[in-house]
Amino acid sequence: MKRNYWQLAGLLLLLVLLSGNLFAHTVNYSLEKAPTENVVIFYLKLGFTHIIPQGLDHILFVVGLCLLSRKVKVILWQATAFTVAHSITLALSMKSIIVAPSAVVEPIIALSILFVAIENILLTELKPWRIVLVFMFGLIHGMGFASSLNEIGLPRNKFALSILSFNVGVELGQISIIIAVFSLIVIPFGKKPYYKKWVVYPLSSLIALVALFWTVQRVMAV
Repeated sequence: MKRNYWQLAGLLLLLVLLSGNLFAHTVNYSLEKAPTENVVIFYLKLGFTHIIPQGLDHILFVVGLCLLSRKVKVILWQATAFTVAHSITLALSMKSIIVAPSAVVEPIIALSILFVAIENILLTELKPWRIVLVFMFGLIHGMGFASSLNEIGLPRNKFALSILSFNVGVELGQISIIIAVFSLIVIPFGKKPYYKKWVVYPLSSLIALVALFWTVQRVMAV
């Protein structure tokens, strides 16, 4: 069942990436005649900087994911599920197959951060459903990425390459955050008896408060 789930997600992403110019997206004309390596580097850096340092909401989301498990492999699987999900909706959004207004997407992104933080406080261990929820949240975050990426646009003749490069940059940003959290917090303190009380609870509460503020702020901005 799980294998079929990932195969379906991968097939959907592949179909979108191979759909060529069937659907419109903002065009980055300056990169249409640029060498392939320049396009890769440009969108790779764009994806990374969209997370670090520009994506504070995404940073808090990934930090929240790291706090409930001391197994880096589990967190990396969650990050991968998130990347696959946002890759799908990012490509679909850039092809104008799905269109979601930022006034709807941005509050939901804030709510997803709030949900993860509250889950960290209420649960004593990571539950199997977390990866499914992360995938679902990734679908929403992908539409948020599309809003930003659409301002810059993509070269028509290198659509798939640009999307893949951007997503690799996002994944590298996520991995950097995971490495930092595990190096500075989880590995040194994860096995301490006070870890949950003095690390997970305070950090998750802070993340929840920030996410709640963002939710209210984004809803009021509509």
